[in-house]
Amino acid sequence: MKNTRPDPSNPPKLLDQLRARIRTMHYSIRTEEVYTDWVRRFILFHRKRHPQNMGVAEVEAFLSYLANERHVSSSTQNQAKAALLFLYKQVLNIDLPRLENITNPKPSQHLPVVLTPIGLAFGFDVRAVRSCEAAGLTC
Repeated sequence: MKNTRPDPSNPPKLLDQLRARIRTMHYSIRTEEVYTDWVRRFILFHRKRHPQNMGVAEVEAFLSYLANERHVSSSTQNQAKAALLFLYKQVLNIDLPRLENITNPKPSQHLPVVLTPIGLAFGFDVRAVRSCEAAGLTC
């Protein structure tokens, strides 16, 4: 049987430590996958520097990059921020000061679609609405 005790001379890699901590805290498997991916992207963005050797400035730079260059939504940026804060606080035991110099993504420019009561009554059937209008009804 294989020895399952950790070898003190060969500590687990950072992403393995992250996964273990997430599992210990009973987060979902999807959260584990997403947080691991964001931490991996963060490390690659900073040319494979270890997060232990980085701080607030690097976290802010990465989150601002996501907003400015990658044009991610606010919820995506918040997810990346949550993953990095989890890494620093729960895995590395480092309390980061408040992140204040982050560029937030631009708000969405999508306009809501307004439906008329007749459009709702026909269940969004465009042909029925057009025939309604053709009959001289207000649709």
